[in-house]
Formats: sequence, C-alpha cells, structure tokens
Amino acid sequence: MTRLADTHCHLNNDRFLDDFDAVTERTLEALDFAVCIGIDADSCKRAVEMTRPRLYAAVGYHPYHASELDDAAVAMLRHYTEHPRVVALGEMGLDYFNEYSPRADQQVAFERQIELAIETQYPIIIHNRDADADCHATLSRYADRLAGCVMHCYGADAEFARKFLDLGFYISFAGNVTYPKAQVLRDAAAVVPMDRLLVETDCPYLAPQPVRGKRCEPAHVLRTGEALAELKGMPFDEFAEATTENARRFFRLDDPAIAGA
Repeated sequence: MTRLADTHCHLNNDRFLDDFDAVTERTLEALDFAVCIGIDADSCKRAVEMTRPRLYAAVGYHPYHASELDDAAVAMLRHYTEHPRVVALGEMGLDYFNEYSPRADQQVAFERQIELAIETQYPIIIHNRDADADCHATLSRYADRLAGCVMHCYGADAEFARKFLDLGFYISFAGNVTYPKAQVLRDAAAVVPMDRLLVETDCPYLAPQPVRGKRCEPAHVLRTGEALAELKGMPFDEFAEATTENARRFFRLDDPAIAGA
C-alpha cells in the first residue's frame, strides 16, 4: 500500500518537545516522508537539526517574522540550501489576517526569499491568508523563473485556485478541509487536478475533523487524505499513490543527492 506524505509539518514546534522521538517514530512508520518547516531563525535551525532519512526540512521566514529578515538572515537561508535534506524555501508569503509584521515588511521579505529561491533554484512554500490578490500578483511576476511553488494550507476559493494553477503551481490542503463549514475549501479542492494536489497537516495546528481540537501530528494526514480521496471519488490507495508521487516530484526527492542523504 502506498503511504501518504505530510508535505508541511512543524515538528520543531515546542508542543512536541516532550515526545518528539515518539511522534517522529509514528510519523515515519505511517508515512512515506514528511517535511518540517522553519518560520524564523530558531525554527529553521531546529528543522535542519531534526532531519534524518525520510524527514526533510524547508527553511524560510513566515510573514509573522518578515521584519526579522535582514541580510544575515538571507545569508543563513542560502547556507541552509547547501544541506542535502533541505528541500525547499519557505514558508514565506503574506498574511493580512494577523499583521504581526507590517504589510510593507511582509512584501519585502516575500520578494527577497523568492529571489533567493530563483538564485538557488529551490521550490517555494507559500503562506497566504487574506492576501489573495497581492499574493497572486507578486507570484505572477516571478512564476516563469521558479523551480516550483506550492500554495500551502490552501484557504482561498476555487476561483483563486484556478489562478494559481494557471501559474503552474501545486495546491496543498490541510485538516481544515474536513471541517463541516469548510465547503469553500472542498470546492477549491474539487478543481485541483490530481497531478497538482498535495496533502499536509500544518501540525500541531488544524487537526482534521475526527481528531479536531487535539494536538495534530503528521500521522493525522491520513484522515485528511481519506476525506480528499472521497471528495475526488477515488480509492484511497490510488489517491495516496498520486499525491505522494506529486510530493516527491515537487521536492525532487528522486534526485540522487537528496535520495541518498
């Protein structure tokens, strides 16, 4: 049976400090692989230090921390791209729901990280909350030079999903797509072709409906995968095979330099 991948998790979050080894064991037993995401200097360092076979890292500055992205931070991210188990840059992007960094700082940090991704030819992971038009406009300017892009924890509607798909991007859904009131997300998932669809947890947040309210962990991506397979009208094994193949392609895990790391 093909296993799912969790393409976006935060095992470097403090909520996993007490049982990290046990959670990691469950993750690697249940899943094909997982990618742990950095959002600032400390979490990037921890994500890279946690890597091991089938547990990879992505490094970036979340829009919450955009004001912290200076020349030294960019140099740090560039350095991390030399690590064999760092497979993407991000998460990066725009967040107009929680403006913990001013919008102007978010835009500067977003573009600097995109430019680094183009320089290093690493795929990027995008955080977009309540900033659909500005996020799309920014990414449109760079799309033809990117090595790959995924809209993580997709939260917009089907219309914007089509716009991001038209740029050649992947779209990833987390546990909130299973929530009873999340029909907008299910409508968006319905328009995403199977060769552009990814699945994630964004743990420890957004536990899917059967375990909603509890701390989420990577193995819970199975619940989200089951719901999306049903939405797509296909057997779970077929869905898992397709989305895991997508994830491996997006993160270039069949590259010998990464596969052997």
